[in-house]
Amino acid sequence: MALIMVIDDEPEACSLVERLLGDRHRVQTFTEEQDAIAFAGRNAVDLALIDIKLKQMSGVELLRRLKEIQPQMRAMMITGFPTLETAREAMSLGATEYLIKPVDIDELEAKVEKLLTTRIPSGKSMEGKEQTSAAGKRKEVFSLCFMCSVRCPIRVVVEDDDVVWIEGNPNVPGMEGALCARGGAGLALLHDPERLQYPMIRTGSRGSGQWRRASWKEALDYTAHRLKEIIDTYGPQSIVFGERTVLNTHISKAFMRAIGSPNHFTHDALCKGSVNTAGRSLFGYTDAQMTFDYKNAKHIVLYGRNIFETIEVKAVNAVKEALAKGAKLTYIDPRVTVTATKAHRFWMIRPGTDLALNYALMHVILKEGLYDREFVDRWVLGLGDLRAFVEPYSPQWAEGETGIPAGEIISLARELGEAKPSIVFHFGYRGAHYTNEIYFRRSIMILSSLMGAVESPGGMIIKKGPGDAGKKSPRRLTDLDLPKPKAERFDGVGTPKFLLPDPAHGVPQMLPHAILNEDPYPIKAMIVNRFDPILSIPDQNQMKAALHKLDFIVCIDINFSETAWISDVVLPESIYLERSDSIQVASGLKPQLFLRRQAVSPRYDTMPGWLILKELADRLGVGNYLPFRNEEELLNFQLEGTGIKIEDFDAKGFVSLSEEPILWDRMNGIKFKTPSGKIEFRSSMLEQNGYPSFPEYRPVEPPPEGTFRLIVGRCAVHTHVSTQNNPILSELVLENVLWIHPEGAEKAGIRDGQWVEVSSSQGTQTIRAKVTDQIHPEAVFMLHGFGRQVPAQTRCYGKGASDNVLLRNVSDPVGGSPGLHETFVTVRPAGRR
Repeated sequence: MALIMVIDDEPEACSLVERLLGDRHRVQTFTEEQDAIAFAGRNAVDLALIDIKLKQMSGVELLRRLKEIQPQMRAMMITGFPTLETAREAMSLGATEYLIKPVDIDELEAKVEKLLTTRIPSGKSMEGKEQTSAAGKRKEVFSLCFMCSVRCPIRVVVEDDDVVWIEGNPNVPGMEGALCARGGAGLALLHDPERLQYPMIRTGSRGSGQWRRASWKEALDYTAHRLKEIIDTYGPQSIVFGERTVLNTHISKAFMRAIGSPNHFTHDALCKGSVNTAGRSLFGYTDAQMTFDYKNAKHIVLYGRNIFETIEVKAVNAVKEALAKGAKLTYIDPRVTVTATKAHRFWMIRPGTDLALNYALMHVILKEGLYDREFVDRWVLGLGDLRAFVEPYSPQWAEGETGIPAGEIISLARELGEAKPSIVFHFGYRGAHYTNEIYFRRSIMILSSLMGAVESPGGMIIKKGPGDAGKKSPRRLTDLDLPKPKAERFDGVGTPKFLLPDPAHGVPQMLPHAILNEDPYPIKAMIVNRFDPILSIPDQNQMKAALHKLDFIVCIDINFSETAWISDVVLPESIYLERSDSIQVASGLKPQLFLRRQAVSPRYDTMPGWLILKELADRLGVGNYLPFRNEEELLNFQLEGTGIKIEDFDAKGFVSLSEEPILWDRMNGIKFKTPSGKIEFRSSMLEQNGYPSFPEYRPVEPPPEGTFRLIVGRCAVHTHVSTQNNPILSELVLENVLWIHPEGAEKAGIRDGQWVEVSSSQGTQTIRAKVTDQIHPEAVFMLHGFGRQVPAQTRCYGKGASDNVLLRNVSDPVGGSPGLHETFVTVRPAGRR
């Protein structure tokens, strides 16, 4: 398959050639010469078909420019009645053929095929590495997946600039060449015609679906102009930037600092902001700075962490290895999941009462002396305070609250005492359930600490980075001397509104409040990068109202998200197979560096996200804070002083910084980052900011009569809101359903498979019912990410229901996460939809 560029000022001509050759070759069409030149600068092009009657520069001049970029590229010119001199000049520049309009389609096809039977010399990709040409050599590229946020290392097999196979990187221990369903579906994403294909500027009202194609130059110029107008009028703090955390997040943060805005936030906070805060309050480390040694664990305890339907291939393989060696698995959830079916012990806990369970476990462990005395005496601050606090919270008391028999709670505590310190208490991957979330997540981490399962084989491990291996870490743009924003953050992080959440991620669910109430100041523009506030921030109707109030929205994405659909400008990003990105520091027991490498040239007129931000920074006059012009300069900036070169990643896809696992000495060597240097059960961070370390437990009232607690979650097939339109994954899970217990279904007159109307104080959705005893009677459950309303995404359009329409936007005031399980709903038959 060859990469063919068609440059013509008539879109119909471009479309004609694309239809003619698109089945057998990859055809990229342009009506703007500058876009064609920019594209050729980023990709290895095999053949260019050029119209000599282009408006802004002659076909001959365009050919000359293209040959400067790629001197070995073959070119055939499609011309209007050229003079002999023009034809000779074109041929002297390397034009292989020229035709006179009207073009004979059969003749054109025959000439293209003839040209492609001759070996075309290799061009150069944007990073200057030799690319396989149309003549076709098989090659492998080691890279990183980005079908979810885990970034599994992958091996990509390429033939004729096309991906023919993706698997887990066999050089990485624990991957075993495996990849999840999402990773495999990257092949479908690459060729998906419903991807965003070129820059667009909205021409109709927001949500009307009226767009016009724009060149990159026009789209970037227009975006920068609008942003500058807003900065000049309202100040830089009036611009917010929200994104799904990516390898290039250091670039987007530097971009926002450069323009003077403090308002960068990430999707991470919506998933686990309170888990982050809990970790810092106890250990001085965020959740992202800690990991688990599953394969050496003797007992694994998971609270709703449905690990066998997750996205972590290495972690799942490690859990399987531990179970094969005899480890026990305890799983706690209001719903039966795949993980529940694999567990030695499953408790269908009453929703919202996990903290009561953990207080009772602490009660037994301390009363019976089951904890790791030596570790706790050396490293824990506040054991006496905890002992006095949990004294009233007996297993008998917890039974009434959780529904779990007291004897079973005692049995688990004793089993853990025998298995210590090789115990994994997973503190949660998506820890955003209730408004007391930080204290529940702290309770899990406290249990882990009591059992000595910190920095121990088979327990929780503090990740080790390059510095711990005696190496220099790659630089980030945020390490540079950047301007310090003068205004406070839009979400109040660092102020009395939210004293403790991590400003590296913020509190995104405050965005609609800040926009609608202009609190603490007017927000006028938003940049979103691979993030969809409409589907990700609770109370969708409120979020939509807020976004419609903004003066300007620009969306950088690969798919037509709900937010992109109402944006003013859409800038399409090349997918992970079509671009290289910043270096990943993979901290852990053996710190490593990974590199996402471009495997193939872009299928459409797209651009890497980091290059989009660089182009905008240049136009806004702050390009000096993003000191690179291309990928090679970015990577060399990062690697400067490390002693590592770009080509060091070629052999295996990564660079190891330590051959042996790095575990700190448990007697004197653990480096906790709390003020005391210990694990702070009694937390200085909490108490100095006016919050208790051990809050009194508040009983969880059952849902009001006729209502259910709505709980939401994920499945093994889809990633948040980003994969529902994938050609392969949409076939596996096309829509969500509402799980409801037979008792509640009978009272409401609901049959299995029937359409039901689910209503909350925020809105109403229609969805099919799944009547099952595999969910707690107080709750109903639906998968997140469905109920899509963008017609351009035809596979997922109108499928299922949106949980975000129903959810209340409430927060854990201490930890910062949204309370995604704090909404009560009614369910009634809806008849046929």
